[in-house]
Amino acid sequence: MRTTKWNARWITFLMLMTIFMSVVAGCGSTPAEQGQGQGSTDGQKPAEAGKNAGAAGTPKSGGTITVAMAEEPDTLDPQSTTMLASESITAYMGGGLLFSDPQTQEKKPYLAESYTVSEDGKTWTFKIRSGITFHDGTPVTAKTFKETFDRALSPEFILKSAGASLSSIKSITAPDDKTLIFELKEPSAPLLASLADQGFAQPLSLDAIKKSGAQYGRNPVGVGAWKFESWKPGESISLVRNDDFHWADSASENQGPVKPDKLVLKFISNSQTMLAALESGSIDIATSVPAKDAKKYKNNDKFTTLAQLKSGLGFYIEPNLRKPLFQDINVRKAINMAINKEAIVQSVLQGEGVVADGPLADSNFGYDKSIKEYAYKFNQEEAKKLLESSGWKLNGQGIREKDGKTLSIRLNSMERFSQPAQLVQGMLKDIGIEMKIENLEVGALIQAAESGDFDMTAMGFAADDPDLLYQFMHSSQIGGSNHSAINDKQLDALLEKGRTTVNNEERLKVYADVQKLVVEQAYWVPIYIEKKFIIINKRVQGVKLHPLGLLLFQDSWVNE
Repeated sequence: MRTTKWNARWITFLMLMTIFMSVVAGCGSTPAEQGQGQGSTDGQKPAEAGKNAGAAGTPKSGGTITVAMAEEPDTLDPQSTTMLASESITAYMGGGLLFSDPQTQEKKPYLAESYTVSEDGKTWTFKIRSGITFHDGTPVTAKTFKETFDRALSPEFILKSAGASLSSIKSITAPDDKTLIFELKEPSAPLLASLADQGFAQPLSLDAIKKSGAQYGRNPVGVGAWKFESWKPGESISLVRNDDFHWADSASENQGPVKPDKLVLKFISNSQTMLAALESGSIDIATSVPAKDAKKYKNNDKFTTLAQLKSGLGFYIEPNLRKPLFQDINVRKAINMAINKEAIVQSVLQGEGVVADGPLADSNFGYDKSIKEYAYKFNQEEAKKLLESSGWKLNGQGIREKDGKTLSIRLNSMERFSQPAQLVQGMLKDIGIEMKIENLEVGALIQAAESGDFDMTAMGFAADDPDLLYQFMHSSQIGGSNHSAINDKQLDALLEKGRTTVNNEERLKVYADVQKLVVEQAYWVPIYIEKKFIIINKRVQGVKLHPLGLLLFQDSWVNE
């Protein structure tokens, strides 16, 4: 039996956090929409939300599930990436000390059978489950986790998702095979969620890493229900069933190996090509389906449609503050005011989404409900005045100039953002800004963003804790996920306070202040949060959708 021991103050904090997260996860874009945080299937009862409908018969072994993804990962080394595609795939091969219950989002023991937290919140002690092995048969012990997290916190990886998320840890010890102890710099509110990440917080085999060297990211060894089989660059990644797997999380019905023989993840960036593959039967699941295309599948007997409002920003723009142009706050404000976000939501998302007013989605814990009172409103005339006040005057071609230079900028983007990027391009032209769009592969987009090789870059993210803003906006993360190179001491102090404040109400106040400052300084250009649509061929049964957007296959099977 797994147990978790907490002192009274930490029990109160965790319970409040869990209840609040469950509430916000269930909020949709309008009061009438229900279950979007858990994933919803049209026509289903709330209890069935997040699972593909039409399950019939007895689950059986065998078969292959083929999933289409819009993006190819840069690596399958979970500590070397900031890509969501990489973290999603590595999650299928991994597992964390904890896991996030899909129904309640409570963080529960997983590869740890129990854990305790000291009265001051700075010493966390985990008891590691027995019988867990890597795919190569090597046992997983407390020492394994120590080596894993020491690697994540090393200079090589500290600016990646794993290192940044675990950076509140001061030291790690493993006095025996079952005991893992973290000593924290300060109490950490978001660490619980980080340790529940099945991707970057999974144990790694240092022997396997040494054996593969620089190629480990193309030949990973994990502990999860799926084992790596092959990677065909530009085409697909194939995983096979781990027949030795018998440590599924407590929320799964199937506690043993998965039923399908194989999981194939195909990379198809063009949505129409992806849907053609779905119709032909060459894939079973289409992800990131545009709202306009998802409509025709809602009442189709051959397919199930899962819908979920994204937990995080679907589309936003980061200006590069290294550039003198964007060091002018009037330019940053003008760009925010020039964009008609509601028109983009209606045109691109067919209304299946909401306007983003700040750096957090309304489904995120910490979202400031009063943000619409101080967020920038669409006002192109005011935007023009701001540019004029900074000396940018219109030339004969309708483009602004200053000191002999035209106001021309480059937006790094990707194919799935093509339509909203083009709409932004037109809106900025209306106020005299020439914007050129350069579409890149996702890996190249992130690499350029981290190196500072851009004027503005289009991005999106998913998160269940506002601490992700530490990675995106704290000055220590410049060169990593702080692509904009924001260096604001006041913001740094607030982000640090948000990490170490454990009182729920006080933490909400901290992140309200963060959002006010970020909006006031116009550090980002938030545009929308979209509803995600996933279409599943009914030959595949039992697929679930986690509130954070990950497809869950532990209880799935192929009905052939």
